[in-house]
Amino acid sequence: MTLENKLGITGFIDLAHEEKPLTKHRALELYDNELLSTFEVGTFDELAEIHGYQFQNAYDFAGEMHTVNIAKGEFRFAPSIHLSEALEAIE
Repeated sequence: MTLENKLGITGFIDLAHEEKPLTKHRALELYDNELLSTFEVGTFDELAEIHGYQFQNAYDFAGEMHTVNIAKGEFRFAPSIHLSEALEAIE
């Protein structure tokens, strides 16, 4: 199953191939433009802002907490039922 994406790609390998340069470019922007220093350190909000910025060109849900269980290839992200509690514990 491939994550729904803005690129209209339905194959996992094709999506990974297209996503990589997009997210690398955004990650460099975060660093080069010192955007990381504008985020509140050690919070879910910081993680959400980083994720939103880095994946904005690939996914509509970038920067949002997922409310359904999702996977990327064989990797399964944290179950949505426990995500809120886990993030509270981290903060």
